[in-house]
Amino acid sequence: MSASDPARPLIGLTTYLEQSRTGVWDVPAAFLPRVYFDSVIRAGGIAVLLPPQPADPDSVGRVLDSLDGLVVTGGKDVDPARYGQAAHPATDEPRPDRDAWEDELFRQAIDRRLPFLGICRGAQLLNVALGGTLHQHLPDLVGHGRYQAGEGVFNTVDVRVEPQSRLHGLFDALAGPHSVPVYHHQSIDALGDGLVVSARTADGVIQAVELPAVPFGVAVQWHPEQVADDLRLFTGLVEAADRHRAGRDHTPADHDSTGHGRKDPS
Repeated sequence: MSASDPARPLIGLTTYLEQSRTGVWDVPAAFLPRVYFDSVIRAGGIAVLLPPQPADPDSVGRVLDSLDGLVVTGGKDVDPARYGQAAHPATDEPRPDRDAWEDELFRQAIDRRLPFLGICRGAQLLNVALGGTLHQHLPDLVGHGRYQAGEGVFNTVDVRVEPQSRLHGLFDALAGPHSVPVYHHQSIDALGDGLVVSARTADGVIQAVELPAVPFGVAVQWHPEQVADDLRLFTGLVEAADRHRAGRDHTPADHDSTGHGRKDPS
């Protein structure tokens, strides 16, 4: 699938909403680093940005009606109140608007079996949306800060991919450790309902999870968008989105405007 293909699948990517300065302006703004949507485009998709906004089910349903796939991107920490914990001193100030928006996107995407990829924060939010919890500050757990060097510098760590996982297939049945760029100080703790672990580092930190109940539901703790010459995760998503669109085009609609399954009349 090439960038010139007029039938490329439409992939939505969630964005930041932060105070931003450019030129004379210093305002709250929605934005996303270019490497994210460049990766989608280079993998054969059309990128559409999804800024945080009111997360009512009807609005989210209408957004997802127009998409063939979803990427929930990195960013600030998930509010620990969403998984029943008080905030650690190192945890970011919560972004409740973004948390609520992306939570509803995930829930309805799963309901619709819409292909999705979670990246860093996206993996953590997926786990929380499905009832899981997070380690709020990894240095307390592993005794070092290697997973987040700070100052925007990505460290590289080796992850071992679980055999028989979808991730294993995307990486061409990779047998040995796979080096990935990381920038996170939190990680998945208790797994959310239905998730399985598909990669870890040697110290046991979960680095990827999957949702086998959907055709393509993959979330990684690392940042694949930072590796320009490795599009395998994005290509896997775009190809799954293309199949999803083809199937939707040839079957009757089975969702109402909220994204929830219609009930048969009785």
